Amino acid sequence: MKYPQSRIMVFAKAPEPGRVKTRLIPMLGKREAARLHARFVDNTLAMACGSGLSPVELWCSPSIDAGFFRDCARRFDITLQQQSPGDLGQRMHRAFRDTLARTRSAVLVGADCPGLCAADLAEALDALDRGADAVLGPARDGGYYLVGLKQAYPHLFDDLEWGSPTIFADTLKRLADRDMDYHCLAEREDVDVPEDYQRLVEEAARRG
Repeated sequence: MKYPQSRIMVFAKAPEPGRVKTRLIPMLGKREAARLHARFVDNTLAMACGSGLSPVELWCSPSIDAGFFRDCARRFDITLQQQSPGDLGQRMHRAFRDTLARTRSAVLVGADCPGLCAADLAEALDALDRGADAVLGPARDGGYYLVGLKQAYPHLFDDLEWGSPTIFADTLKRLADRDMDYHCLAEREDVDVPEDYQRLVEEAARRG
């Protein structure tokens, strides 16, 4: 393992129909949207564990005891962690705070970015190892699909309108205002709305 003192944190919700991928439900229905989310989580864990870069933690919501998460722990070399209450920013900050109390650096990803690959994780961990204070992976919708840190900075996550198209730009400004050294990865696409899903299907068809 190249970065044994780091962690790859995967944030995920249990794939409960009607509670995940809600913006895709009008197109796919509740059960198919939940199945899609479960596949995304599986693929993200398989990629992260297969990278051999760092230990992988699955940060679970709403409960670590959900059968889906227990099944993931049986199938993948991961540890399960419970997400805290609060909005996304509060949950991410607390996850970083708890993880960085016992590790040198951490990279957090969701399970909504099928294009995320091991090379992205390696680039992020390497940038942190070489001295960057933060790493961000910009998403096409204006958010970000990856954030990496060596210290827990609450100001990066407080009072943001999560889901807005300015999250990435707002976060970069906060980094710059604090004179923090940051590294940006290549832009990737999350799959959150019907247009995203349609592009994913079309790209898969082109690949054969």
